[in-house]
Amino acid sequence: MTFNPKTLIDKNPMTGLQYSTILICFLMNMLDGMDVLVISYTAPAITKAWDISPQALGTVFSAGLFGMTIGTLFLAPFADKIGRKSIILISGIIMGVCIYLTSYAASITELLIYRFVSGLGIGSMLASTASLASEYTPNKTRDFWVSFVISGYPIGAVVAGLVAAKVIPTEGWQQMFRIAGIASMFSVPLILFFLSESIDFYLRTQPQNALEKLNKILAKMNIQPLESLPIIDKIKSKLPVDQLLKTDFKKPTLQLWAALFMAFAALYFLTSWIPKLAKDAGLSMELAIYAGTVFNIGAFFGIITQGYFSSKYGLKKTLGVILVLTGVLMASFGLFVGSDVILLILALLGFGIQGGFVGLYALSARLYPTEFRTTGVGWAMGAGRLGGIVGPMIGGLLIGAGLGIATNFLIFAVPALLSGLITAKIDSKEIS
Repeated sequence: MTFNPKTLIDKNPMTGLQYSTILICFLMNMLDGMDVLVISYTAPAITKAWDISPQALGTVFSAGLFGMTIGTLFLAPFADKIGRKSIILISGIIMGVCIYLTSYAASITELLIYRFVSGLGIGSMLASTASLASEYTPNKTRDFWVSFVISGYPIGAVVAGLVAAKVIPTEGWQQMFRIAGIASMFSVPLILFFLSESIDFYLRTQPQNALEKLNKILAKMNIQPLESLPIIDKIKSKLPVDQLLKTDFKKPTLQLWAALFMAFAALYFLTSWIPKLAKDAGLSMELAIYAGTVFNIGAFFGIITQGYFSSKYGLKKTLGVILVLTGVLMASFGLFVGSDVILLILALLGFGIQGGFVGLYALSARLYPTEFRTTGVGWAMGAGRLGGIVGPMIGGLLIGAGLGIATNFLIFAVPALLSGLITAKIDSKEIS
């Protein structure tokens, strides 16, 4: 009889080990969100201290996103070879060290370098935690749990925003990077001692002492130990990127990449420039930071709500509706500028755009098999990150050219709408 861990996970109640794995992955994504958004929260202070243009700052935003793209494309896929836990550990170390060193940057060039290198860890962290959460959760609630894990991202951004509002005016922008770096470095022992490796990874790759390590995990999940590992046919490709574009996966992969590219372009325009746009609209630096915080509070509730409805009604339908409605709201943003409801609108935008793009992560984790799941998720995120690079750069050019808030939001409503339409049409029998 063939041992199928997913069947056992689907049939049995979730155990403490599964919940702890989800919690640690959630915390890692909290740190991810903190480390990504810290540059946005410090942007007004850096601009003032160094007297730099929006275009130059847009380049810094994009340097970090370029690092995340390289991380998702070329570092995250190694999780399919050396393990999810190993890559999460490496990512945590890169993030902690580089974010802390950013506090010592004295020029745009140094800031670019630190943001790029820290981006390598940030990018691979998201892909690896999404894959690990997918492999430890039951089929009927998997979309919810993957979305929950990634919802740590906006929570980290909210925490960073609240801290930034107090720290930056009194202690300077450098202190924010020190705090975020130290927090990330504290995650290393947590990963080492409390995070479990994927059962599927041990079964499929069978590294040294795999049976012993696997049985320890199975015992904690109240599953009978194995006497021997199953015989497997290993994929010939060391890092099976080629598997993504073979017959069965080619069309849905290209559709997923296009949807993520569009969603990321809209999302990273918003997350990168909301504090700056809010400040330009007349808000104080502290209130401008809170504008970003409100956006990410909305994002957390959007991700959880999306996860619930996706599990109930299907991923493609839920995500398509959410992203299209978000595009409509962005297009009408100019109607609310200067009104009392502007913070509510920002919260709703966070609800929609973050809920939608995180759902695309859950979709990618469901689309690909274990053998190259992290590769598939990583390359999907990489395609999205390219949109994330383009979004802030175009935003910087448009803002530098003098275009107002309403016009910028109208322009970036287009990719949000396209992302929703493409998502609803993704061609895969694995995803409803």
